[in-house]
Amino acid sequence: MHLDEPLSDKEFQELDQFLLSDRCAEDGMTMDSLHGYLTALAIGPEEVPMAEWLPKVWGSHGAKGPEFKNPKEADRITGLIARFMNEVAITFEVAPKEFEPLYCEHEVDGRTLIDGEAWAWGFWEGIELRAEAWEPIWSSEVADFAEKIYLLGAEEIEEEEMALVDDPVKRHKMAIEVEAAVPHIHRYWKPHRKSAVQQVQRDAPKVGRNDPCPCGSGKKYKKCCGADQGE
Repeated sequence: MHLDEPLSDKEFQELDQFLLSDRCAEDGMTMDSLHGYLTALAIGPEEVPMAEWLPKVWGSHGAKGPEFKNPKEADRITGLIARFMNEVAITFEVAPKEFEPLYCEHEVDGRTLIDGEAWAWGFWEGIELRAEAWEPIWSSEVADFAEKIYLLGAEEIEEEEMALVDDPVKRHKMAIEVEAAVPHIHRYWKPHRKSAVQQVQRDAPKVGRNDPCPCGSGKKYKKCCGADQGE
């Protein structure tokens, strides 16, 4: 399968069942929280390498990862997650108006309500992964939109803020507001988004090939870090 090919229903269920299985940590992400997490990574201020963001998917298993049966299964599951990530990113690139958070629903007193807490928590985890880079948004014109994700998804909010999300109906309404907020956050970061691989900016003059190597080895640059750059 190509990386840009969206998950089929069967593949979606396969990944869903794996994330819910006993082989994953109890505090690992489920499909809804994973979708929120990937959304934050897809629209945030800078790209994050998969090697860095994937361990958080596994919760307390971290870099060790879940208990895969074999390397083939590990490749299969991580491949599905990579495609899920790409699916989210492509949606924002080609059809951002079609984006929808992957919310769950639940019955409360005979009413079907949206449960967006897990999705918002995943998004918040994505923010926390690059908290410093996200900092400008809190004093921007879209701060109120980002605040809604914080209220619904952060593990700890201020006591006086609890009244905004302290019952299922309020959380249902907040989830709808979060969905409306995502396009604003996407538009805010789009002009500023940085690639995971940045061009090195020279703050000092270029090192001459006969100068001491800046790595501190004591060798000339051409005999050390510059050796692979030819004469």
